[in-house]
Amino acid sequence: MSKLELLAPAKDLACGLDAVNCGADAVYIGAERFSARAAAANGVSDIGKLSDYAHRYRAKTYAALNTILSDKEIPHARKLAFNLWNAGIDGLIVQDMGLLEAGLPPVPLIASTQAHNVSPEKILFLEKTGFKRVILARELSLKEIRAIREKTSVELEFFVHGALCVCYSGQCYLSFALGGRSGNRGECAQPCRKLYSLKDAGGKTICAGKHLLSLKDLNLSRRLAQLASAGITSFKIEGRLKDRDYVRNIVSFYRRELDKLLTEKTRSRPSLGKSFPEFEPDPSKTFNRGYTEYFLDGTGAGVASPDTPKFAGEPLGPAGDVKNGSFRLKDAGLLRPGDGITYFDETGKLAGSLVNGVLKNRVSADNLKGLVNGAAVYRNLDSRFLRELERGGTRRKFALKLEFSERENGFTLKASDERGVSAEICRIGKKSPAQNPETALDTARKQLSRLGNSGHYLETLDLNLSKPYFIPVSVLNDLRREALAGLERAAAARPLRREEFKIVPNAYPYPEEKLDFTGNVLNSPATRFYRRHGVKEIEKAAEGGADLSGKPLMTLKFCLRRQFGLCKKGKEAPPLYLEDEEGRTFRLEFDCGRCVMKLFWENERNNKKRNS
Repeated sequence: MSKLELLAPAKDLACGLDAVNCGADAVYIGAERFSARAAAANGVSDIGKLSDYAHRYRAKTYAALNTILSDKEIPHARKLAFNLWNAGIDGLIVQDMGLLEAGLPPVPLIASTQAHNVSPEKILFLEKTGFKRVILARELSLKEIRAIREKTSVELEFFVHGALCVCYSGQCYLSFALGGRSGNRGECAQPCRKLYSLKDAGGKTICAGKHLLSLKDLNLSRRLAQLASAGITSFKIEGRLKDRDYVRNIVSFYRRELDKLLTEKTRSRPSLGKSFPEFEPDPSKTFNRGYTEYFLDGTGAGVASPDTPKFAGEPLGPAGDVKNGSFRLKDAGLLRPGDGITYFDETGKLAGSLVNGVLKNRVSADNLKGLVNGAAVYRNLDSRFLRELERGGTRRKFALKLEFSERENGFTLKASDERGVSAEICRIGKKSPAQNPETALDTARKQLSRLGNSGHYLETLDLNLSKPYFIPVSVLNDLRREALAGLERAAAARPLRREEFKIVPNAYPYPEEKLDFTGNVLNSPATRFYRRHGVKEIEKAAEGGADLSGKPLMTLKFCLRRQFGLCKKGKEAPPLYLEDEEGRTFRLEFDCGRCVMKLFWENERNNKKRNS
């Protein structure tokens, strides 16, 4: 039976607790150092608290320690790995192979998507060197995932929702080259979300002043069954920089969608408990740049978000009769005071305002500067939904079975739940037949079913009585409370046993004999690792001082030629040029046979601008 894991992000402890409550089977969270999201660092103590809470539901916690490391940092990262293991984590997400040489605790290892996991040969190598799981590149198609599954047996994890990097993860050096902030060190400045103009070799402008490298957000909720059939067992939600509202909404939504696959007898959940959200999850109401299924079908059509990298929101329709701080909207009844609206102004820039009032089909707002008749209006803040999300919360509860029986000198209540624990409570006393049989049975069912905030929901209740008896409400309540307390004592006596995995160094050959700077080798233990696995030439990483002149600063499956209908369909294509707001120029080269676009610093043009 294959277990399908819903994996949720946690910016901090509060987000992690929300993720577990909303039904996550596992949570990934950044460590206090060396995480690929430096702005989402967490102390060992908080990660320990999250692990303890997750383990209550047999859910897991994975700590991200997935930057590349200097020689001086390796001992600190190793110590941190031991501290995290002792705090209770179930897996460690890593990019730097130097950690495998350093000597780690017996924690199962997960290969970060930053390690550029795109081919069956690379994934098989990671499996042979001791990784329990590999996080695949987002750019892979279903066909490519199936090919990887056919040649490997390691667990496969895949992103199904959230923000997309335009470049292959781990292969982006643009932020580092421009300002020293490295994505491989968790400090990306997101230059891909900036404004650019696209020109041809002759200087003719193809497109001016757009967010040409900014992509929509991923949403594969319609494709979960296909991904499971292709071999994915961990379905990952992006968002370690997102807030609690995002976590609650998106995790609850994917819990519902993934549960639809569990009706098949060949699939199950790896964790316990059922979540009960007090709101209706809706991904359209949470921050997104529009949704795409990216390259899952291999084409990558409609993946760009060039107009804005911000959240425009749900489309409401065109504005009409704009005047005096208000406008007419056909579906104005969808809006309420306090909602946020957006629109693209006369210059093409996204603007926004708060709704003040709605009267019939007319909307008044704080500031409608730049709104013109016919402009599309969106809602990017649904105040009612947000209140429900913040107020409602979610409880995760265990399925409970109760069996109420008579005995010769009293009654017995037996309780058992999905954790595999049970408790039996007896009450000795005189049994008196009920004067009103129906009322007596209804009272017994009602009182035994009152679970309140116990952490359980009633799955079944069996009354095994030869006839209805009069049983005081206080006796029924005491039996129920004591049975539930007995379950908790029994569960506490059966703590989760974490899986352990010890790395045994070997010499299984790496798929290539040469690693250039994109191998991201920054320390001597990583160098030793690759040499033992047959790599003969190893360039130092960009962050280690590699000369990036003439080297690609980005490698992308997303292609601007395809975006603008200029695809050469496998034939040789001349370069195009990107120019940013500061006048810097970048050359785009196209490997049309492999459908890859690469971005380079254009020395000649930038030097001419500097000299002039």
